[in-house]
Amino acid sequence: MTTASWQGVVIAESDRTIVVEGNHYFPAESVRAEFLRPSETTTVCGWKGTAAYYTLEVDGRTNPDAAWFYTDPKPEAEHVRGRVAFWRGVEVVE
Repeated sequence: MTTASWQGVVIAESDRTIVVEGNHYFPAESVRAEFLRPSETTTVCGWKGTAAYYTLEVDGRTNPDAAWFYTDPKPEAEHVRGRVAFWRGVEVVE
């Protein structure tokens, strides 16, 4: 089981993550939505497409843009559709 935690709280947990460029992508249904806040931030990856972000909010603390996902990935990155990855201090452990 792979978990993603921040501030000692499990944000996501799944045995069906996929690893892309060293990042675990969790199925969206395995992510605890109560900790996600929409962000205005987007970035572009040359081969995956445009990423959108969530800010994490746990116990009144925020971690801006700590989770990202691809709503409409490019064909070669279709396998990340419907998945969420983490960074910025989020601990991911297998």
